[in-house]
Amino acid sequence: MKEYTPEQLRTVVLVSHQGAGKTSLVEAMLFDTGVTNRLGKVDDGTTASDWDPDEIHHKISISNSVLPIEWGGHKLNLIDSPGYADFVGEVRSGIRVADAAALVVSAVDGIEVGTEQMWDSVSERSIPCLLVINKLDRENAEFDSTLDALRERFGSSVAPVQLPIGREHDFNGIVDLVALTAYSWSDGKMKEVPIPGDLRSQIDSRREQLVDAVCETDDDLLGKYLDDGDVAPAELREALHKAVTGRAVFPVFVASATRNVGIEPLMEGIVALTPSPVESGAVGDKLAVLVFKTVSDPYVGKLNYFRVFGGTMKNDSVVYNATRSADEHIGPTLIVHGKTQEHATHIGPGDIGAVAKLHETGTGDTLTTKDSPVMLDPIPFPPPAYAATVMPKTKADLDKLGNALHRLLEEDPTLRVDRDPGTGETILSGVGESHLSIAVERLRRKYNIELDLGDPRVPYRETITSAAKAEGKHKKQSGGRGQFGDVWIELEPSEDGEFEFVNKIVGGSVPKQYIPAVEKGIQEAMTHGILAGYPVINIKATLYDGKYHDVDSSEMAFKIAGSLAFREAVAKCNPVLLEPVMDVEVTVPDSYMGDVIGDLTSKRARILGMEPAGIGMQRVKAHVPMAEMGHYATALRSITQGRGAFHMQLLDYERVPSHVEQKIVESAKKTDTAEAHAH
Repeated sequence: MKEYTPEQLRTVVLVSHQGAGKTSLVEAMLFDTGVTNRLGKVDDGTTASDWDPDEIHHKISISNSVLPIEWGGHKLNLIDSPGYADFVGEVRSGIRVADAAALVVSAVDGIEVGTEQMWDSVSERSIPCLLVINKLDRENAEFDSTLDALRERFGSSVAPVQLPIGREHDFNGIVDLVALTAYSWSDGKMKEVPIPGDLRSQIDSRREQLVDAVCETDDDLLGKYLDDGDVAPAELREALHKAVTGRAVFPVFVASATRNVGIEPLMEGIVALTPSPVESGAVGDKLAVLVFKTVSDPYVGKLNYFRVFGGTMKNDSVVYNATRSADEHIGPTLIVHGKTQEHATHIGPGDIGAVAKLHETGTGDTLTTKDSPVMLDPIPFPPPAYAATVMPKTKADLDKLGNALHRLLEEDPTLRVDRDPGTGETILSGVGESHLSIAVERLRRKYNIELDLGDPRVPYRETITSAAKAEGKHKKQSGGRGQFGDVWIELEPSEDGEFEFVNKIVGGSVPKQYIPAVEKGIQEAMTHGILAGYPVINIKATLYDGKYHDVDSSEMAFKIAGSLAFREAVAKCNPVLLEPVMDVEVTVPDSYMGDVIGDLTSKRARILGMEPAGIGMQRVKAHVPMAEMGHYATALRSITQGRGAFHMQLLDYERVPSHVEQKIVESAKKTDTAEAHAH
């Protein structure tokens, strides 16, 4: 691929609800520009975008795919992003490095939840956006109702630049509302044709919508329009470019990706209407490079994809990772074509490339120069919303797990791995159930690790509600030196919530050298409570008396005595079970408020209040037991048709209601019995 100036570059991310046809659109563009010699199909697993084995298997896009094409003397860097909600992290990284977006909408399904979410994500980044009504050749395809719905939902600045010729299976052409010309396709070939007479009234109406939208952004053009009653195509095109790059107008194109209709005019529109890196401000003098994707291979190593926002990324150079404060040596730079790469001598300003085998660098990092560093805004990845415990099937799987998880997290920053100190479990967190399921499939395929995912155990705690005294005596004689330790302790609830040990021994009834062993015995006993085996917290333990033997006493004997005294005393202190309670915020459309609050109430939530969270949205604040939130990401998606979002964090531990406590205790006893029989 030849070298292009920044003015000749266009970087566009394709976004949509799942199944609207982004990947097929990219496939048609690759075919029409001669990159491929056939039109691949998603269902057959033959597209250039979905080359990953997991994508081929599931027939969905899972990660961003970068596919450059050459059209009209320009290089178009196309980023095909996933439409499935669980892979929104990839979408956000694609939007972060693009200068414009193409939001693809199905003419059959119209506006879907993903359409709204992608519109919001593009708007948050504030980059220009084209809309493409795709699948116009399908049965029940509706152009007019889809366009009207887009204008109603997103405003009158959404304006058509094309109209379809023919409906459903007869769709075979377009009318260009800017130039007032028409084109049809036969056997994949485009040719100019006369404008169909039966479309005249529709053309007049829709062109008026376009001209009105553009004239609102240009007073001079508005004056000419009012004086002359029309606008010359050249003037309209120039004003439209300014309006689109300024996010004042969102032009609507029409297409059928699988029939390869409307593709060339769409590429022309990308070149003519979207900004170059120079116009978008993505070109600076100082080296500024953002890494937006990482592919980690167990055999080849790591490949980092990057966008150059300033300067030039040169082969065999040393750059500075400003995010991690580390130097990196740049080897050969690469131009990415889906799953293949082409060697380059450098990647220039505004362009996209890749580099292999960087030691410190990961997704979201800024590469720059140490003497004149630049820090780029990071990628706004979503927080995890769903968690599962990871259970290796064999010891060999366990031994390989740590390194494999590290590689997995390099590829996908929306995943997180934690070890729960309360339960000892390895917890894998992500955006949703499908996200984690495919992550486990990837571990199996790439690293030959067999895993099961399960529901994480809730880290309950136990505590006491009253004070009591008890003796712990450990006495053992087995010939020769025996073991002897005898202590009296008092337990009471701790006022400051921490474990507190008080030594009130007087007269040497327990020698000083054994007192730390008593404390250690109590603390070890606290790791396994008497109700359901959960750690005991919020305890004050006072050692006030005891006995020892000159020969048989030892640290071990007093440690055991301390443990026995603790367990004896706890039983008298009215122990209770505590559960973690989460501070939860749920953001949902107004229309789902009742259902969401009802569902939260059924989960023993305390609703704290509601507040507006934008146009048509409400935010519900609540305190909810962790035990009730295990599959909430899936439940909320179902209740709100995917339009709801939430986040939560640990608030505190609170007493479990007695009827719930009884069930937890019974379940714990059954588990202990089953484990005892297993051993």
